[in-house]
Amino acid sequence: MNNAGSALMPEPVVRIIQDHLTLESRIGGYEAADARRDAVQSAYQSVANLIGTRPENIAFTESATASYVQALSSIPFEPGDLILTTRNDYVSNQIQFLSLQARMGVRVLRAPDRVEGGVDVRAMPELIRRHRPKLVCVTHVPTNSGLVQDVGAVGSVCRDEEVLYLVDACQSIGQMPVDVRELQCDFLSATSRKYLRGPRGAGFLYVSDRVLERGLEPLFIDMRGAEWIAADRYRAVRDAKRFENWEFAWALVLGTGEAARYATALGLERIRDRVRALAGRLRQALSAIDKVRVLDRGTDLCGIVSAWIDGWNPRDLVAALRDRRINTNAQIRAYAVIDYDEKGVTTSLRISPHYYNTEDEIDRTVSAIRELVLERPLARRKEGL
Repeated sequence: MNNAGSALMPEPVVRIIQDHLTLESRIGGYEAADARRDAVQSAYQSVANLIGTRPENIAFTESATASYVQALSSIPFEPGDLILTTRNDYVSNQIQFLSLQARMGVRVLRAPDRVEGGVDVRAMPELIRRHRPKLVCVTHVPTNSGLVQDVGAVGSVCRDEEVLYLVDACQSIGQMPVDVRELQCDFLSATSRKYLRGPRGAGFLYVSDRVLERGLEPLFIDMRGAEWIAADRYRAVRDAKRFENWEFAWALVLGTGEAARYATALGLERIRDRVRALAGRLRQALSAIDKVRVLDRGTDLCGIVSAWIDGWNPRDLVAALRDRRINTNAQIRAYAVIDYDEKGVTTSLRISPHYYNTEDEIDRTVSAIRELVLERPLARRKEGL
């Protein structure tokens, strides 16, 4: 139940990683990479197929954050430039925006939310026309709740206004269909370890043709992304590999490609429907428990379920549930300052089922939480508190 953190890898993903590590141990890392060159190219193709693009538009990275930083660093910001984002963007992104504000004088503007939750897309055209942002950044699914933001509608506005658009798809890749052609984004960052069911320490970045044609490149471009052609000159490669670094854990790249193939074969629509059905069952059952408040807001909710539980520090609750062989995650205010302040909480329990979870596991999780909630007041009375 912690798939928003790190999902269980399917057997084909584990096998391809283990096989490559075994090959490295037998013949050497460089030699193994050369021997599996065709398989690596297939991984680019599989990830491209997953999100509706070409291999030339895919860069492999170490994580979603590494992907995001590469994209963000490629924008030639100047003092006074504006980043337009949302109130629900991921914590690391928000910190990076504030760092750019402090270091380079970049301004940060957060679009308002709709009453029901999620960015107000109707406000976007006027904000873009009035402020002319250098970059628009939207997180598809925040890490701290089940909200799904309308990144496709934002992308349509950005394309009409010819503004660069960066989407954080860390929690949505592998959980639901994501097609960069429909999103009309210029960058899309993602991880392998969450709903995609790939390995930890791996991610990827989608880079649009428009970005490549403009010649944008990461600030600290690596020798994989560029060729040193004279003492004072280099030339960036033509495709998205300009956003890559030379050193890779190639076993994890192969694992990411296999995870993408696995998800595509299952069908992202089927995965989405199954995950949302399980999450809906979980929200309904949790809402019936006294002293439990489900925090998810929005017209479109996904597989992440967040709840505030009276009398419990979520980290203690995570440990108590883990003793019962139920994996969950604790969230704190620092992960979502704006959202949690508005909801009047400082912590939450995050439960994130995947398609391989069963209805019985959902019910067992709810029963365990109910028992723990009921035990806590009893324990306090026994202690005289």
